[in-house]
Amino acid sequence: IEKEMPPQPSEPQVRKNILKFLKSFPGLVRILQIVFGAGLWITIATNKYEGPIHFVLFVAVLFWLLTLALFFLTLLEKQDLVPVLGGDRWLATNLAHDVAAAALYLPAIGVMIYKTERNSYCNLDLYKHFCLYKVYLAAAVFSCLCCLAYLLSVIYGACRKCRGEQTEVI
Repeated sequence: IEKEMPPQPSEPQVRKNILKFLKSFPGLVRILQIVFGAGLWITIATNKYEGPIHFVLFVAVLFWLLTLALFFLTLLEKQDLVPVLGGDRWLATNLAHDVAAAALYLPAIGVMIYKTERNSYCNLDLYKHFCLYKVYLAAAVFSCLCCLAYLLSVIYGACRKCRGEQTEVI
């Protein structure tokens, strides 16, 4: 018994849907999350780091990869292909991801602020040795921007969930 294939959208329609998602609030926030997350982990990974910075790097890389996957699945409208988490649960999946990201970015911000303050002594013009103060300060700013982007996404997703929407399709 052959199943009948659902009609495939035309190429102009697919392009229109992609542009519609990229111009939407969830699309723009996902792009910001990806950019800020990449900025954070590249800032940390290209410099010397130790101790609790490993946690910050873990959070940054983990959620950068997960956000990238959610972004492309939504962009290409392939969320129905994700077992258990896709389809009607896609909005809840995105919301859970954003809540987890915001919750883990908060201690990452604390770590980066702590490390920045611990290295503030070398922020003098006369200090001639290698100093990580500016690196840690940049990473703290990127951590805050990431957390803010995820919190915006949480608020938006929660509002959509409260209105009874089921999917992330724009």
